[in-house]
Amino acid sequence: MAHIRHDPTSTQKGKISYNSNIVSGIVALAISEVDGVSLLNTKNKGIKLSFDKQGIIADISVKVDYSYNVPSLAFRIQQSIKHNVESMTKYKVDKVDVHIQDVNFPADSVI
Repeated sequence: MAHIRHDPTSTQKGKISYNSNIVSGIVALAISEVDGVSLLNTKNKGIKLSFDKQGIIADISVKVDYSYNVPSLAFRIQQSIKHNVESMTKYKVDKVDVHIQDVNFPADSVI
């Protein structure tokens, strides 16, 4: 097993870069932490990210469960994404647009 020690007197400079798939995974994790919400089952998972000078712009498409307050869910999604991305990466989140694309109704409901 290798042991790596940090030497504070070292003058080596490094750079950490994040693949956009890593950030997408963090966003998907943040969405999964919000009750009553699920990502769309599409090829791109309902997450579109743009990297700008001001920060990340996230465009999210989700399904919500019936009986949840939609504005409250959208706000909690925005908070969760901002918190998770900013705490796990060096990036700032500039904007999160949430698009409600579908509603999951209970199986026994009649419309």
